[in-house]
Amino acid sequence: MSSELDGGDADDISPISVILPAEEAGINKLSLPNYGVVSELQHHFIRSINSTLSIRQLPSQGLSFQLWPAATTLVNLLDDQRSHPETNPLTPILTASRDGSERRTLKVLEIGSGTGLVGIAASATLGAQVTVTDLSHVISNLQFNVEANASILAANGGFVQVAPLHWGEAIGPELIGREFDLILASDVVYHDHLYDPLIQTLRGFLLDGGNPKMVFVMAHLRRWKKDSGFFRKARKLFEVEVLHTDPPPPGSRIGVVVYRFAAKQRLNLVHAN
Repeated sequence: MSSELDGGDADDISPISVILPAEEAGINKLSLPNYGVVSELQHHFIRSINSTLSIRQLPSQGLSFQLWPAATTLVNLLDDQRSHPETNPLTPILTASRDGSERRTLKVLEIGSGTGLVGIAASATLGAQVTVTDLSHVISNLQFNVEANASILAANGGFVQVAPLHWGEAIGPELIGREFDLILASDVVYHDHLYDPLIQTLRGFLLDGGNPKMVFVMAHLRRWKKDSGFFRKARKLFEVEVLHTDPPPPGSRIGVVVYRFAAKQRLNLVHAN
């Protein structure tokens, strides 16, 4: 029986079957024709800022253009952290990242952003400067969603920019020289051929970057037995801890798990602050 630190349950689950249904999380769906491509506009109410984020999905364009369950888990944690920081598992990480100063603006990187919901929500709830990233062909939809929520971001002191990032490759000029406090991701572990490139990219930021307190927070829904291979590889470089576990939804045996990754020699630094 594998543990949550290995990625969770031992059974295979098709990733296609766990795309978030529209009726979950109070999402309203609207289908619109867009140059022959059907787009879906989803609305996500963020209680802590009393605002609704609008996110465009393009299901026919592939998995990167759809909302996955782990993204909603991270958004809910970010929303709750703003309302109830004393009990939220993200609070120690955010406190350490801010060096104890609530006025310090956080710089957040999201990798594998997809629709950009997590990064946009992080900017709005934390008042953070967020860079959302994905493969080049995903960038235009990311930019669309950032611009669609620009007024909400501005009203809450946040700002989001978009940049391409190909895991395993040299960091592009859009990201060179930027120091981030926190890296976020959701549902990025699902193809085994991407495990090594993802770990290489994380190593570049967490081990070779200039911020010793930077950590990686990842929400993950177990799908395949081979998911555990990613966690075995990651634990050779990083301390991996479970921050939060969602209860399984009706009809399922598993829920989304949120992990924290930190460079082994730096984990105590984060706890100490």
